[in-house]
Amino acid sequence: MKQMRETRQESGRLTTVGGVRRAVRRLAGIHGVPAELRARLVVSVAAVARDELAQGRGVRVSLAQVGAGEKPGAGAALACVLAPVGTVCGAGRREFHGLPLPATAAADGAAVWHLPPRTPGSGAAPLPEGGAVHDGEAVPDGEAVHEELRAVLDRCDAVEAEHRLLKEELEETNSGVLALYVQLEERDEQLRRAHGQMLRELEDALRPAPLDVSGLELAVHYAPADTDAPTGGDLYDWFQLPDGTVHITVVDALGHGVRSTGAALNVTQTVRTLALEGHPPGTIVERASEILASIDPQLLATVLLARVDPEGGEVLLANGSHPPALVVREDGASSYLQVAGRGVGFPLPGSEDVLRARLAPGDLLVLYTDGLTESRKDPLEGEVRLVESAVRHRRRPIEEIPEAIAEDMHTVVLHPDDTLALALRLPRG
Repeated sequence: MKQMRETRQESGRLTTVGGVRRAVRRLAGIHGVPAELRARLVVSVAAVARDELAQGRGVRVSLAQVGAGEKPGAGAALACVLAPVGTVCGAGRREFHGLPLPATAAADGAAVWHLPPRTPGSGAAPLPEGGAVHDGEAVPDGEAVHEELRAVLDRCDAVEAEHRLLKEELEETNSGVLALYVQLEERDEQLRRAHGQMLRELEDALRPAPLDVSGLELAVHYAPADTDAPTGGDLYDWFQLPDGTVHITVVDALGHGVRSTGAALNVTQTVRTLALEGHPPGTIVERASEILASIDPQLLATVLLARVDPEGGEVLLANGSHPPALVVREDGASSYLQVAGRGVGFPLPGSEDVLRARLAPGDLLVLYTDGLTESRKDPLEGEVRLVESAVRHRRRPIEEIPEAIAEDMHTVVLHPDDTLALALRLPRG
């Protein structure tokens, strides 16, 4: 209270809440306190006064200018003080919560409200140089209440209008964000399609061209584990040797994506070179592993080699850790052609033997990677289902058989993997 001017406007002793309200309203009206701020002050002072009056103490309300030595007038800050009459309440220890206008406790137990400075030119009267207000009429009480209520309502309307404007701006912003999100999704989908198309073209470039050999029907189906990256470690190669036989290589390199594609391509190209140089099937896996060890020491791949004579139907098979070939006879009998061996990059690589078999007209030979039979994580169960599917589809046009088998095998996929299915058949009649 030391910073307040000694000149102040003060009420007499008040004993009712209504009297407190009227006194605050008169003093605030005299000093040009804006209606909305006056309403907050009236409610706050009355709330604190209620506690004092409930204990049988009277109170006094005063308004004073803050800042000793300052010239009174427009722009001066005010303080409203509610002081108990005839007693001191817990000096400085009182706390005031939930008031529309915050209050602080003075050393003598009074409650003090610091009001912001009056705006110059607002028409507010200068602070009087003393005197008391008891029953004088600065502003008629009913009119003052009406003015305060109107100010509060105007404030509510302004807040509501601001809220409505903010809501409209937010809705407009959300609409713009949603439109941007849709555009980004469309752009992302376009990029995914372009990316997929590019990789499919790359995949097609890596696959050998269709092979047209008299007396032999050939078809292949490939499906990646991830449709957004349609290249993987499953690869095949086929070509006709100078003696008229057809060489087929099926490779499954460890991993997925472009790196495994590069590894599988290294294997197929190495095998092709060795086959064209005249190396027999039984030595090619071992020799390929020796060559590739210096190129890519981390490369691991399973390999299945088939050498087919279209005229006599003789088939030679060499295997390096790869799933066995399946033969389905024209009458529906079937068997797996098992050959032991270890793949490229494995310890002691190479095929332990070369299996000889013979195909008759109408017989179907199926070569594949483990993604076809292990989609349910049970290779034995997958091999049984593969036999059933191949027998069921054996007489369809050759170009339909690999995909039809893959669809049967992948009705349930618990273990997604790159899948390759290759079918060859000696035509009937």
